[in-house]
Amino acid sequence: MLKNTNIRRLSRSLTRHQKVAMAGVATLGAAALAFSAVPSNAETTTNEATVSTAKVEYGSNQIKDVKASVTDQLAGASLKAEAIKAKAEAKAKQQAAAAAAAKKAAAEAAAKKQAEAARQAKEAASRAAQRAAIKPVAKTYANNLDGWIRNALDIMQSKGIPGSYNGLYRNIMRESSGNPNAINDWDINAINGIPSKGLLQVIPPTFSAYHVAGTSWNIYDPVANITAAANYAADKYGSIDNVNSAY
Repeated sequence: MLKNTNIRRLSRSLTRHQKVAMAGVATLGAAALAFSAVPSNAETTTNEATVSTAKVEYGSNQIKDVKASVTDQLAGASLKAEAIKAKAEAKAKQQAAAAAAAKKAAAEAAAKKQAEAARQAKEAASRAAQRAAIKPVAKTYANNLDGWIRNALDIMQSKGIPGSYNGLYRNIMRESSGNPNAINDWDINAINGIPSKGLLQVIPPTFSAYHVAGTSWNIYDPVANITAAANYAADKYGSIDNVNSAY
């Protein structure tokens, strides 16, 4: 009894550090006993009963590092996805802009083509109107002595043959009285077989020699007869106006 009491007192008097030290000594002793149980042939046997499972402890720093790594990977993937999306959107915008530009260019080209067609049509209409304005209107003449003289005068003017309405009318009335089919069968020309014919009594050789281009070759045609006679008179007398008798 005295002995046990002394041990309890000693135990209570030991400090905490002393207890820890004693526990360590006990542990070392146990370890020494375990190693001393190793066979002499150096083959190590493990007594499952003596193996203790140690708890694996994870530090908070390790968990933080893993979390940070996963977060970085997710952030990188997100940024990559956003970059791909932005690139696709930019490409779509470029394609849409190109399509809009092409559509605008086609519309402008069509409008330009239409405007050009309208301009050409307007110019063509203007030219047609100008041609119609300057196109000489076919002049008509009465089928009588007045109409024949006026027609002959227009032709004479275009050919540069002198003569006036009065000069033609005066000589016509003296030679044939205005009859385009008149023929002289009694003068020297008739005696010679070439009688004078028509309004201004022209013989066939003179008519052929002084025929005016563009008129009929029929000596009895009023306009052809007048212009040929006026052409002959201009050559011989300067103008039909200067003829006051047989010529």
